[in-house]
Order: sequence, then structure tokens, then C-alpha cells
Amino acid sequence: MNSRFVLLVLVAAVAADKIPDFVVPGRCPKVDRNKLWDEQTPNRDSYDGVWYEHSLTNNPYQLIERCVRNEYSFDGEKFTVVSTGLTSDGSLLRRNGQVYPNPFGEPHLTIDYEDSWAAPYVILETDYSNYACIYSCHDYNFGYYSDFAFVFSRSPDLADKYEERCVAVFKGINVDTSRFTKTLQGSSCPYDSQKTL
Repeated sequence: MNSRFVLLVLVAAVAADKIPDFVVPGRCPKVDRNKLWDEQTPNRDSYDGVWYEHSLTNNPYQLIERCVRNEYSFDGEKFTVVSTGLTSDGSLLRRNGQVYPNPFGEPHLTIDYEDSWAAPYVILETDYSNYACIYSCHDYNFGYYSDFAFVFSRSPDLADKYEERCVAVFKGINVDTSRFTKTLQGSSCPYDSQKTL
């Protein structure tokens, strides 16, 4: 899993004759993943259902850019994920993935979409019924890392108090919250069409 990701990053760097802009100097922030794992494991089925992407940090692998709707189905062990929305050219797109316990025993989930690679999936905070703050970070050799962060909502609109919770959580691990951009959601989104993809 990690070796394939590192290989892809290196190939991308060689092809561009530079390190990709999402790979930066430093290390992943310290997160008490054991505590989160112990707290969330008994409640995992409560994470099941629809989550709308409210905002995210720059992610070149995020092919769906607007109206992002993620449907998580929990089978008692892992989640099957169906993500739908609009691409940059306005086309409807469906991506299939899964979220499952890390296969190497690390205390976090792993997200794995088709035509991509598996990555850490850490739920930093959620109340299960309104918001979720998601973080994925990977350390590389020679003092570099890449990270991606998301704020999810159970509805297309997220109340400010829940957005502020995620902002506080990300600031608490020194993630620059100015990196977040809001994902277009709302009445212009074809949610009914997305459900049939």
C-alpha cells in the first residue's frame, strides 16, 4: 500500500522534474489515533449513511469537485462508499470505494477508491448526526509529508457552529485552515440524478 503510493509520488516528481506541490517538508502532526480508535470503534455503525462534502484542502485526486455526496454503507466490518457529484466540466461522476480498518493494525481506518490507492482515514471528530472532520496524512522519507483534510455534513448546508468545531480541531493539530475551500452544494446540485448513478 504505502510503497505503491511512494512510487507514484516519485514517478510524478520525476515526470514533473520536481516534488509535487502537495508533498511538503515536515512530518504529519501528532494525533492521538489510539484514543480516537477506542472511542469510535463501538459507534462505527452510527457513521453509516449520507455525508456531503462541505469543504476540503487541495486534493489533486479528488475528481468530483461540486455537489459531492458520499453514501457510506456499513456491513459490520467495513464501509462501502459511493461518491457522486459533478466534475470540473459539469459531468456527473460516480466513484466506488471502501473504508476499512487499517490492514497493518494501525489504529485508524483506510480509504480505498477504485483507480486510486489506499490512504489513512482518520475521523478527528464527529457527532455522527451533523458533522465529521476527516484527516489523511502520510509521512515520506527525507522529512516530507502530504495531507488532505475534509469537513463533512449530514445535509448540503452545515451550521456555522459545526464548521467552527472542525476549524478548532484542525487548528489543534496545526493544520492551516486557510487551505480549505468550500465545496459547492445546494439547490443547483442534481442530487436526485446522483442517487441513480
